Amino acid sequence: MTPILFSAYGRQAQVWIAALVLLVSSAVGALFWSFSQIEDAAKARRQANSVVSNANDFLSALKDAETGQRGYLLTNDDAFLAPYLAVRDSIKSRFETLNQLAVGSPGQIHLTPLAPLVQAYMVELSDAITTRRNKGQSAAQVLVSNAQSKQAMDVIRDHINRFVQSQADNRSLREAEFQSHMQRLFSVIVIVSLLALLAAMVLAWWLYRQAGQHLKNQVHLETRRLLENQEAINRQLQQTNLMLRVSEEKLTVTLRSIGDAVIATDAAACVTLLNPVAQDLTGWTLEQALGRSIDEVFNIINKETRKAATIPVAQTLAHGTVQGLANHTVLIARDAREFDIADSCAPICDAMGQVVGAVLVFRNVTDEYAVQQSLRDSAALVQTILNTVVDGIVTIHAHGGIIESVNPAIELMFGYSAADLGGKHLSQLIPELDQDQHTMSLAYYGVSAEARANGMGREVLGLRKNGSAFPLEIAVSEMMLGGQRYFTGILRDITARKQFEAALLKAGALQKAIFDSANFSSIATDAKGVIQIFNVGAERMLGYAAADVMDKITPADISDPQEVIARAKSLSLELETHITPGFEALVFKASRGIEDIYELTYIRKDRSRFPAVVSVTALRDGEDAIIGYLLIGTDNTARKQIEAERTRLEQVLQNKNLELEGAREVAETANQAKSDFLSSMSHELRSPLNAILGFWTVAGVRQACAHTDPNGQCGSNSQGRLVFAGADQRNSRPGVDRIRTFVSVAGTHLAARRVSGLPGHDRAAGQTTWHTPQVCRGGQ
Repeated sequence: MTPILFSAYGRQAQVWIAALVLLVSSAVGALFWSFSQIEDAAKARRQANSVVSNANDFLSALKDAETGQRGYLLTNDDAFLAPYLAVRDSIKSRFETLNQLAVGSPGQIHLTPLAPLVQAYMVELSDAITTRRNKGQSAAQVLVSNAQSKQAMDVIRDHINRFVQSQADNRSLREAEFQSHMQRLFSVIVIVSLLALLAAMVLAWWLYRQAGQHLKNQVHLETRRLLENQEAINRQLQQTNLMLRVSEEKLTVTLRSIGDAVIATDAAACVTLLNPVAQDLTGWTLEQALGRSIDEVFNIINKETRKAATIPVAQTLAHGTVQGLANHTVLIARDAREFDIADSCAPICDAMGQVVGAVLVFRNVTDEYAVQQSLRDSAALVQTILNTVVDGIVTIHAHGGIIESVNPAIELMFGYSAADLGGKHLSQLIPELDQDQHTMSLAYYGVSAEARANGMGREVLGLRKNGSAFPLEIAVSEMMLGGQRYFTGILRDITARKQFEAALLKAGALQKAIFDSANFSSIATDAKGVIQIFNVGAERMLGYAAADVMDKITPADISDPQEVIARAKSLSLELETHITPGFEALVFKASRGIEDIYELTYIRKDRSRFPAVVSVTALRDGEDAIIGYLLIGTDNTARKQIEAERTRLEQVLQNKNLELEGAREVAETANQAKSDFLSSMSHELRSPLNAILGFWTVAGVRQACAHTDPNGQCGSNSQGRLVFAGADQRNSRPGVDRIRTFVSVAGTHLAARRVSGLPGHDRAAGQTTWHTPQVCRGGQ
């Protein structure tokens, strides 16, 4: 909303922005200046600390040199000279460093006389060491006991102490300056913060006012838009209702003319509709069945057990799926008639997909069942024999090679039905048996037992109905039936054996093609879950190379750990057994032989995530022992995005419906307020008129006409006025009747008027005149 306000009130917004920029610039400048002062003070403080530290180190070095020298004088051990030698070699550089650090400081005057004193003191120490080496300990002790060396050291210490004290005073001064600058910085920050807060509050107040006005304008525009939308929706609803009535009429006609019986129920399984066929079969009329439970109207039993059968309506309402009746179901009508029926039940869903009822469609199959039973009885024996044979059996006339009969295996093998093959030549199934030489060919396959052993193992090519050829093994035997000579051929399809042999050659290439597919991630593991195969699709989806994961990690390591933990808990509750979070949670169902397809978030190598649908299969050996698992995954990102967009659109539609409902309620409230106002105005205007009527009845009134004819009748252009007069007794009653008529008409008229002033008020004349309809004397 802020950009809109700035566009509507650009000049004021620019002034506020300029003021804020100026305030921020001033604050930043003050802060930078304060920080600069603090930095200078901190630098001076660090300089003073460094000078004091170096001065103390310098004095400590002299003390170390003196201690090392005295140790040597007492022990004549060169090891004691190490501190002395270190100081002697570095004393000059130390003093120069100290002098450079003290440049410009108030205590530098104490360092000027210190250089010759230190040099002389170091000479004294060197002379004592030389004397000890050349003249012995006694001579060195004389030098050590000399008070002059101690006095020199005291003078040096005094100068250094005074220098240190001056530097300490300087450091205290710098510290005070630092604290002062810090307090000033804090004050600047507080003042700037208060000013910024004040400016922000003023700006917020201004924005609030402008936003309020803008919101009122937007609400007004939105209300008008919603009212227009409501009117459009009302028109659409009217058209939809009209179409719905037409559809209902068409549906009624369809249900009455349909040949199957139809029963519809509501969500409580109570009957709402029976078409004429259903009424005839159940024995219930529509009026009798309406509102009754489907169990009462639709009475079905099992034909064999005579026990009540389950009506599929309950399952349809519960699951929202199509259900069917079991075989051998009998419907018992209300008048005790029985019908064999077959039916199906489908759910009735509303626009939101909620099940609001069910429709049951069934038909009378009593006659069909009788015919089918007769056919089954007559063919049961032959069919049982033929169906027990896996190989195809064909019976052929010896003369002409005409097919007499085939078993179901032949139908499945060649794709022909028994009717298609009846009366056809065998060469239609085996082309190499030439139709002109079929007798000789069949004899070759079966009649010579000594030479060919009935032809067992002969391979030929069969020809299916679709034109495809396939390898067969054929054996032929001869039989006599009804005085006729027949051949019985036993055919065995060896396609599977041939294909198996070819499959052995293609298995390696096929497996490679499957695992090189880029559309699915195929991950195979060993029994412990360690990845053994990682195909191209998995590399593309997850960003890992196969070498990065094989024999190193499990699929749980590339899955969202929180989802794995949640899945373990969920499965533990579902299966009532403890499942450890990790790879076990991903394959537990598959390891128990349960089909398992679930959604899971995969984590790529770059740590990005995507939703995936994973199918898990347990890999087993010949003894049904698990040797590993196969996880097939697909990227589910697109479907998730579509579902999220659909949810968003449904929410927008719901919000719009709520807005329209609110606008409708506002319109109804306004209409009620208008009606109340008009009713109140009618009542308020009738009260004074009733008082005038009462006064008129007591005092008497008469109506004067501006023009009267000789018969005493009012002229056509005269305008009657109500005036007070001393009417005689004869005209009083007609006057009362006329004023009653006037009050009734005027009250009705005034109740319909708005607040635009009292009717009949003559503002120019300053008086009120009540106009009445033209009522002539004598009641005309």
